[in-house]
Amino acid sequence: MLYKYKNDYAKIAMGLLSFIPDLKNFNNLQIELQWYANNSNRALLLWKNKYGDFTGIIGLLVLDSSVLVRHIAVTPTERDGRLVYELLDAVAQLYPTKKVLGSLDIAALFTKWEKREYERTNNT
Repeated sequence: MLYKYKNDYAKIAMGLLSFIPDLKNFNNLQIELQWYANNSNRALLLWKNKYGDFTGIIGLLVLDSSVLVRHIAVTPTERDGRLVYELLDAVAQLYPTKKVLGSLDIAALFTKWEKREYERTNNT
């Protein structure tokens, strides 16, 4: 389940975002958290699994007709791909009238998700 970032989750968010190579540096990480916090069309969402543990995070830029996924990170135990798809599915459900797009940084991951979505909707 997705949870909107709030200051109470700062340490958890920093831990999850630090799995992204560009955000391993603490200063870069703080700048990125501020970037999300300083504008209402930006969203940082955390994923809590069925056991109550935060295991993923996704950063979004919400535009008029689309949602750009800028960052996505999951804990090492969740790197089999399923959680990434669940995160992207949840974003698509959260913004049903908007096209979900991926940034260049996650293009390969995003393409796999889109292919899976296409196959799932066209094989039913």
